[in-house]
Amino acid sequence: MFGKNKSKIEQPITPEELSRLNDKQIADSDIEHFHVKNDSIEIVKYRKRRNKLRIILGVCAVILLILFLVSMLVTQWGDLIISVDSPAVKKGIVLSEDPEFKTQSASLSALKVEDVTNITYSWLPLDLDTSENGSHNGENYVAYTFYCKNNGQVELNYDAVLETTGVAKSADEAMRVMVYKNGEPAIYGKGKYKDRNTAETDCTKFETESTVMTTRTENFKVDDVDKYTIVMWIEGNDPECIDDIRNGHVRMRMLFSVDEDEEETNPWWPW
Repeated sequence: MFGKNKSKIEQPITPEELSRLNDKQIADSDIEHFHVKNDSIEIVKYRKRRNKLRIILGVCAVILLILFLVSMLVTQWGDLIISVDSPAVKKGIVLSEDPEFKTQSASLSALKVEDVTNITYSWLPLDLDTSENGSHNGENYVAYTFYCKNNGQVELNYDAVLETTGVAKSADEAMRVMVYKNGEPAIYGKGKYKDRNTAETDCTKFETESTVMTTRTENFKVDDVDKYTIVMWIEGNDPECIDDIRNGHVRMRMLFSVDEDEEETNPWWPW
Protein backbone atom coordinates (compact mmCIF):
# COMPACT_ATOMS: atom_id res chain seq x y z
CA MET A 1 0.00 0.00 0.00
CA PHE A 2 2.89 2.32 0.55
CA GLY A 3 5.46 2.94 -2.33
CA LYS A 4 8.72 2.74 -0.30
CA ASN A 5 10.12 0.22 2.15
CA LYS A 6 10.99 1.51 5.55
CA SER A 7 14.82 1.60 6.09
CA LYS A 8 16.23 -0.82 8.58
CA ILE A 9 16.89 0.73 11.97
CA GLU A 10 20.46 0.10 13.23
CA GLN A 11 20.52 -1.79 16.47
CA PRO A 12 22.30 -0.03 19.35
CA ILE A 13 25.53 -1.54 20.80
CA THR A 14 24.86 -3.51 23.83
CA PRO A 15 26.90 -3.00 27.01
CA GLU A 16 28.40 -6.45 26.57
CA GLU A 17 29.61 -5.68 23.04
CA LEU A 18 31.06 -2.35 24.17
CA SER A 19 32.95 -4.08 26.93
CA ARG A 20 34.37 -6.66 24.52
CA LEU A 21 35.45 -3.91 22.12
CA ASN A 22 37.22 -1.98 24.86
CA ASP A 23 38.94 -5.14 26.05
CA LYS A 24 40.19 -5.82 22.51
CA GLN A 25 41.60 -2.29 22.12
CA ILE A 26 43.32 -2.50 25.48
CA ALA A 27 44.74 -5.90 24.58
CA ASP A 28 46.03 -4.64 21.22
CA SER A 29 47.80 -1.69 22.88
CA ASP A 30 49.31 -3.99 25.52
CA ILE A 31 50.55 -6.38 22.85
CA GLU A 32 52.09 -3.50 20.90
CA HIS A 33 53.75 -2.13 24.03
CA PHE A 34 54.97 -5.60 24.97
CA HIS A 35 56.66 -6.11 21.56
CA VAL A 36 58.30 -2.67 21.67
CA LYS A 37 59.57 -3.32 25.17
CA ASN A 38 60.90 -6.75 24.20
CA ASP A 39 62.63 -5.30 21.14
CA SER A 40 64.31 -2.66 23.33
CA ILE A 41 65.51 -5.27 25.78
CA GLU A 42 66.91 -7.41 22.99
CA ILE A 43 68.72 -4.40 21.49
CA VAL A 44 70.27 -3.56 24.88
CA LYS A 45 71.33 -7.19 25.35
CA TYR A 46 72.82 -7.27 21.85
CA ARG A 47 74.81 -4.10 22.49
CA LYS A 48 76.11 -5.51 25.78
CA ARG A 49 77.15 -8.75 24.08
CA ARG A 50 78.83 -6.78 21.32
CA ASN A 51 80.76 -4.64 23.82
CA LYS A 52 81.83 -7.73 25.76
CA LEU A 53 82.95 -9.37 22.53
CA ARG A 54 84.99 -6.30 21.65
CA ILE A 55 86.66 -6.37 25.08
CA ILE A 56 87.44 -10.09 24.77
CA LEU A 57 88.86 -9.62 21.27
CA GLY A 58 90.93 -6.69 22.50
CA VAL A 59 92.37 -8.70 25.40
CA CYS A 60 93.14 -11.62 23.07
CA ALA A 61 94.90 -9.26 20.68
CA VAL A 62 97.04 -7.85 23.52
CA ILE A 63 97.94 -11.36 24.73
CA LEU A 64 98.89 -12.43 21.21
CA LEU A 65 101.01 -9.29 20.81
CA ILE A 66 102.82 -9.98 24.09
CA LEU A 67 103.46 -13.60 23.08
CA PHE A 68 104.74 -12.41 19.71
CA LEU A 69 107.12 -9.92 21.32
CA VAL A 70 108.38 -12.56 23.75
CA SER A 71 109.01 -14.99 20.90
CA MET A 72 110.83 -12.25 19.01
CA LEU A 73 113.03 -11.56 22.03
CA VAL A 74 113.81 -15.26 22.45
CA THR A 75 114.70 -15.49 18.78
CA GLN A 76 116.83 -12.37 19.05
CA TRP A 77 118.74 -13.50 22.13
CA GLY A 78 119.41 -17.00 20.87
CA ASP A 79 120.75 -19.86 23.03
CA LEU A 80 123.51 -18.10 24.98
CA ILE A 81 123.30 -14.77 26.77
CA ILE A 82 126.22 -12.99 28.45
CA SER A 83 125.20 -10.19 30.81
CA VAL A 84 126.40 -7.96 33.64
CA ASP A 85 124.18 -7.24 36.62
CA SER A 86 123.36 -3.69 37.69
CA PRO A 87 125.92 -3.31 40.54
CA ALA A 88 128.69 -4.60 38.26
CA VAL A 89 127.66 -2.14 35.56
CA LYS A 90 127.90 0.68 38.07
CA LYS A 91 131.39 -0.49 39.03
CA GLY A 92 132.49 -0.36 35.41
CA ILE A 93 132.38 -4.00 34.23
CA VAL A 94 131.78 -4.04 30.47
CA LEU A 95 131.64 -6.72 27.78
CA SER A 96 132.65 -6.76 24.16
CA GLU A 97 133.25 -9.10 21.23
CA ASP A 98 136.16 -6.83 20.32
CA PRO A 99 139.43 -7.12 22.32
CA GLU A 100 140.01 -3.40 21.72
CA PHE A 101 136.57 -2.57 23.15
CA LYS A 102 135.70 -0.25 20.29
CA THR A 103 132.12 -1.29 21.03
CA GLN A 104 131.04 -2.39 24.49
CA SER A 105 127.86 -3.44 26.23
CA ALA A 106 126.36 -4.84 29.42
CA SER A 107 124.80 -7.70 27.46
CA LEU A 108 125.86 -9.91 24.56
CA SER A 109 124.15 -12.70 22.64
CA ALA A 110 125.55 -15.63 20.73
CA LEU A 111 124.00 -16.90 17.52
CA LYS A 112 122.24 -20.23 17.86
CA VAL A 113 122.74 -23.33 15.73
CA GLU A 114 119.77 -24.97 14.02
CA ASP A 115 119.18 -28.71 13.53
CA VAL A 116 122.15 -29.99 15.54
CA THR A 117 123.05 -33.61 15.95
CA ASN A 118 125.46 -35.26 18.36
CA ILE A 119 129.21 -35.02 17.89
CA THR A 120 132.14 -35.76 20.15
CA TYR A 121 134.92 -33.66 21.63
CA SER A 122 137.59 -35.00 19.29
CA TRP A 123 135.67 -33.63 16.30
CA LEU A 124 135.95 -30.03 17.50
CA PRO A 125 138.55 -27.67 15.98
CA LEU A 126 141.67 -27.08 18.05
CA ASP A 127 141.65 -23.29 17.59
CA LEU A 128 138.22 -22.50 19.02
CA ASP A 129 139.69 -20.02 21.50
CA THR A 130 141.96 -18.24 19.05
CA SER A 131 140.33 -18.38 15.61
CA GLU A 132 137.66 -15.67 15.84
CA ASN A 133 135.82 -13.29 18.15
CA GLY A 134 132.09 -13.20 18.71
CA SER A 135 130.00 -16.05 17.30
CA HIS A 136 131.97 -18.59 15.30
CA ASN A 137 129.68 -21.61 15.40
CA GLY A 138 130.47 -24.74 13.47
CA GLU A 139 128.41 -27.66 12.31
CA ASN A 140 126.58 -29.00 15.39
CA TYR A 141 128.26 -26.80 18.00
CA VAL A 142 128.04 -23.28 19.43
CA ALA A 143 131.23 -21.29 19.90
CA TYR A 144 131.34 -17.76 21.27
CA THR A 145 134.34 -15.61 22.23
CA PHE A 146 134.05 -12.37 24.19
CA TYR A 147 135.97 -10.14 26.59
CA CYS A 148 135.31 -8.70 30.05
CA LYS A 149 136.99 -5.44 31.12
CA ASN A 150 137.25 -3.33 34.26
CA ASN A 151 136.31 0.03 32.80
CA GLY A 152 135.76 1.57 36.20
CA GLN A 153 138.00 3.51 38.55
CA VAL A 154 138.83 0.98 41.28
CA GLU A 155 140.24 -2.52 41.55
CA LEU A 156 137.53 -5.10 42.25
CA ASN A 157 136.61 -8.78 42.50
CA TYR A 158 133.98 -10.38 40.29
CA ASP A 159 132.17 -13.70 39.84
CA ALA A 160 130.85 -15.15 36.60
CA VAL A 161 128.15 -17.83 36.83
CA LEU A 162 127.19 -19.95 33.83
CA GLU A 163 123.76 -21.56 34.17
CA THR A 164 121.01 -23.17 32.13
CA THR A 165 117.88 -21.02 31.83
CA GLY A 166 115.75 -23.29 29.65
CA VAL A 167 115.81 -26.97 28.76
CA ALA A 168 113.50 -29.04 26.56
CA LYS A 169 113.35 -32.83 26.36
CA SER A 170 116.27 -33.21 28.82
CA ALA A 171 118.79 -32.19 26.18
CA ASP A 172 121.16 -31.01 28.92
CA GLU A 173 121.65 -34.61 30.06
CA ALA A 174 123.98 -35.22 27.10
CA MET A 175 125.33 -31.70 26.72
CA ARG A 176 128.94 -30.66 27.20
CA VAL A 177 130.11 -27.11 27.87
CA MET A 178 133.73 -26.09 27.43
CA VAL A 179 134.78 -22.77 28.93
CA TYR A 180 138.09 -21.13 28.10
CA LYS A 181 139.21 -18.43 30.50
CA ASN A 182 142.32 -16.61 29.35
CA GLY A 183 143.29 -19.62 27.25
CA GLU A 184 142.68 -22.29 29.92
CA PRO A 185 139.88 -24.75 29.00
CA ALA A 186 137.61 -26.80 31.25
CA ILE A 187 134.80 -29.13 30.18
CA TYR A 188 131.55 -29.50 32.15
CA GLY A 189 128.64 -31.92 32.00
CA LYS A 190 125.77 -33.05 34.19
CA GLY A 191 126.41 -35.83 36.64
CA LYS A 192 125.49 -39.34 35.65
CA TYR A 193 121.74 -39.72 35.19
CA LYS A 194 121.38 -42.38 37.89
CA ASP A 195 123.98 -40.86 40.21
CA ARG A 196 124.12 -37.07 40.17
CA ASN A 197 127.06 -37.03 42.54
CA THR A 198 129.25 -38.86 40.02
CA ALA A 199 130.71 -36.94 37.09
CA GLU A 200 130.91 -38.31 33.57
CA THR A 201 134.37 -39.66 32.74
CA ASP A 202 135.26 -36.86 30.31
CA CYS A 203 134.24 -33.74 32.23
CA THR A 204 133.69 -31.91 35.51
CA LYS A 205 130.24 -32.23 37.03
CA PHE A 206 127.81 -29.29 37.00
CA GLU A 207 127.78 -27.46 40.33
CA THR A 208 123.99 -27.88 40.60
CA GLU A 209 121.15 -29.05 38.37
CA SER A 210 121.15 -25.67 36.60
CA THR A 211 124.53 -24.09 37.48
CA VAL A 212 127.25 -25.25 35.13
CA MET A 213 130.20 -23.49 36.70
CA THR A 214 131.36 -20.42 38.61
CA THR A 215 134.61 -18.60 38.11
CA ARG A 216 136.02 -15.86 40.34
CA THR A 217 138.53 -13.16 39.50
CA GLU A 218 140.14 -11.23 42.34
CA ASN A 219 142.16 -8.04 42.22
CA PHE A 220 140.76 -7.18 38.79
CA LYS A 221 142.60 -3.95 38.18
CA VAL A 222 141.42 -0.97 36.17
CA ASP A 223 141.74 -1.70 32.41
CA ASP A 224 142.36 -5.41 33.05
CA VAL A 225 140.72 -7.70 30.47
CA ASP A 226 139.67 -11.36 30.76
CA LYS A 227 139.00 -13.41 27.65
CA TYR A 228 136.32 -16.11 27.51
CA THR A 229 135.28 -18.67 24.91
CA ILE A 230 132.22 -20.84 25.50
CA VAL A 231 131.60 -23.95 23.41
CA MET A 232 128.47 -26.15 23.62
CA TRP A 233 127.63 -29.45 21.93
CA ILE A 234 125.72 -32.71 22.40
CA GLU A 235 128.23 -35.40 23.31
CA GLY A 236 127.59 -38.57 21.30
CA ASN A 237 129.47 -40.75 23.79
CA ASP A 238 127.18 -39.76 26.68
CA PRO A 239 124.89 -42.64 27.76
CA GLU A 240 121.97 -40.19 27.76
CA CYS A 241 122.51 -39.26 24.11
CA ILE A 242 119.39 -41.13 23.01
CA ASP A 243 116.47 -40.57 20.65
CA ASP A 244 114.36 -39.11 23.46
CA ILE A 245 116.31 -35.82 23.38
CA ARG A 246 115.78 -35.26 19.66
CA ASN A 247 114.42 -31.77 18.89
CA GLY A 248 115.33 -30.63 22.39
CA HIS A 249 117.18 -27.45 23.21
CA VAL A 250 119.24 -25.81 25.95
CA ARG A 251 119.39 -22.09 26.69
CA MET A 252 122.16 -20.68 28.86
CA ARG A 253 123.25 -17.46 30.51
CA MET A 254 126.55 -16.25 31.95
CA LEU A 255 126.06 -13.52 34.54
CA PHE A 256 128.83 -11.27 35.87
CA SER A 257 128.55 -9.74 39.35
CA VAL A 258 130.90 -7.92 41.73
CA ASP A 259 131.51 -8.01 45.46
CA GLU A 260 129.33 -5.44 47.19
CA ASP A 261 131.16 -2.78 49.18
CA GLU A 262 130.83 -3.09 52.94
CA GLU A 263 129.60 0.49 53.24
CA GLU A 264 126.77 -0.38 50.81
CA THR A 265 125.61 -3.46 52.75
CA ASN A 266 126.37 -2.51 56.37
CA PRO A 267 124.21 0.34 57.76
CA TRP A 268 126.67 0.81 60.67
CA TRP A 269 129.68 1.42 58.39
CA PRO A 270 132.21 2.84 59.33
CA TRP A 271 131.17 2.79 63.00
